[in-house]
Amino acid sequence: MRIRPAVAAVSLATGLSALAASVTPTAALAADLAAPSDTVFTHVVVDGGKDIVLGLTTKKTVTITWTATDPDGVAASWAYLWHGPNTDDADGILPLYPPPGTCTVSATDPATSACKASFAVDAARDLDHNGVAGTWKVLAGAQDHTDDWTETDAAGTARVKRLAKVTVNASPEPVKKGRTVTVTGRLTRANWESGSYTGYRGRPVKLQFRKKGSSTYTTLKTVTSGTAGALRTTTRAATDGYFRFVFAGTATTAPATATGDFVDVG
Repeated sequence: MRIRPAVAAVSLATGLSALAASVTPTAALAADLAAPSDTVFTHVVVDGGKDIVLGLTTKKTVTITWTATDPDGVAASWAYLWHGPNTDDADGILPLYPPPGTCTVSATDPATSACKASFAVDAARDLDHNGVAGTWKVLAGAQDHTDDWTETDAAGTARVKRLAKVTVNASPEPVKKGRTVTVTGRLTRANWESGSYTGYRGRPVKLQFRKKGSSTYTTLKTVTSGTAGALRTTTRAATDGYFRFVFAGTATTAPATATGDFVDVG
């Protein structure tokens, strides 16, 4: 965080001490001493508040928007994403070379600027281990018109998640009414370390059914993904319709919904 230069602070303190017995600081000087000088960052939003979902080769543009307010006005501002215990030991930075933000001064308040920075993210290039999935922080910085600098390590947060996929197959097809339908599938997610989609075991996945001619799915039961993300369950055939699996997602992995598999019930 920005502070007043040490030499100036010492000189001011010495002067005030010498004059304290006979001179009372003016109201203007007192207000100046009390006024905060750091840039304040508010309304920090990453990608419109949506999760950043990345597969193995996903390429997308990410946008950070924020408001920077400084009593001396904002000359320049920047922001980027980082992951890790602190900025010195960050194990992930997006983007690696942060671009300067584009800032527009408020028409009603010259101390306030609305800023935006956009940058490209390439999963194959920028992500090399699965441990970076989850919550990232936003570092925001600014330079005011007196050349003072401020940086805030955790001005906001964003979620970077691994892309998930889920498949479904219902059989036999066709099937007689009242007979058993076996529904199988697999839940996988992007593994940035192996460069493949690997099974996501031990996760709850809903089996849903939509009657032919309807637009609404109803949850029949919840199953747990097994070895290599395998899904398997049974249900009774009642009428023509579509079966699908739905995964709600986790803190590190995005939701996924299978395309419905139609079963003709005779």
